Amino acid sequence: MTQTTAQQNLPPRLELKNLTQTYGDKKVVDGVSFKVMPGQVTCLLGPSGCGKSSTLRAIAGVEMQQSGEIWLDGELICDTLHRVPPEGRSIGLMFQDFALFPHLSVAQNIGFGLKGDKIAKRARVMELLKRVSLTHYADRYPHELSGGEQQRVALARALAPRPVMMLMDEPFSGLDDRLRDSVRDETLAMLKEEGTAVLLVTHEPEEAMRMADEILLMRGGKIVQRGAPYNIYNAPHDLEAALFFSDLNVIEAEVNGALAETPFGQFLAPGHANGTKVKIAFRPQHIRIDFDRGGRGPEPTQSDGVAARATVRRARFLGRESIVEFDLDCGVQLSATVPSVFLPETGRVMWITVPRARCYVFAG
Repeated sequence: MTQTTAQQNLPPRLELKNLTQTYGDKKVVDGVSFKVMPGQVTCLLGPSGCGKSSTLRAIAGVEMQQSGEIWLDGELICDTLHRVPPEGRSIGLMFQDFALFPHLSVAQNIGFGLKGDKIAKRARVMELLKRVSLTHYADRYPHELSGGEQQRVALARALAPRPVMMLMDEPFSGLDDRLRDSVRDETLAMLKEEGTAVLLVTHEPEEAMRMADEILLMRGGKIVQRGAPYNIYNAPHDLEAALFFSDLNVIEAEVNGALAETPFGQFLAPGHANGTKVKIAFRPQHIRIDFDRGGRGPEPTQSDGVAARATVRRARFLGRESIVEFDLDCGVQLSATVPSVFLPETGRVMWITVPRARCYVFAG
């Protein structure tokens, strides 16, 4: 979502200042600070145990942080002395198990917790049922619904009291792959229509990149990188961050005169002292294969670097792309992805290159 000038002039919808959460001797959230602006979708992304769900629970008010402050629309809602209870925070919650009440109908689930007279509550419930295309399911019970339908009911229930902030903890993980994309897109569209700011927790990079305006990459209780999906994918903070988003080929090298020697020629390694070990990383889809020569001609050289002689070890077709595994003459093993079907025979010799602009140099 893009922000209007009016939205940019508003205070952050949510702001965390140096939030810390400890369980026993383990600090699971370590000095986390960030802002979520009105209408913005922000994603806390990271592996299991990195602290993202603990951060979410503190914001929701179901757990108390050890230190730090939580602000909502410019007002302090929680520090170590002052705490607004969960029901007073105007924050909606969606969880991976949907948490629907099995003994209540769809309409009763959506209306649970709504305040006001019966007519107003019924009108809001019916409005939301229409928006999630479940008008004829009002009197059904959760066990009678599919996973996607339950997810839409959970979304409608969370939006019913018109929260200014929505917290979503792995809300789509229980859906099958074919259903997940459509439900995510429907959910995002509805949240955008409501103008609700969103903080989404997930361990899936593809989900974060599909939904978020900003990604906060967490590791060991800290935010190690933040940025728009395009920027964080194309300019990873370190090797571990790059590996979290995709498969990588990694070649080890040593710096000499600000240059690192590899099978693909020399790479610039500014800022690294002579003798420093570095790792040159690049994604499988960025390897260029010389299809025509197939190793039968002289070694070619391209403007982006030296071509390396490689022998096909294995090739597999995965539906939308093929994966080809290579052994370089120096003993290094690499993988390349090629759109559609490309299955060269094992033992075939080819020439491959790596564009300089697609490579990362990390301290080893």
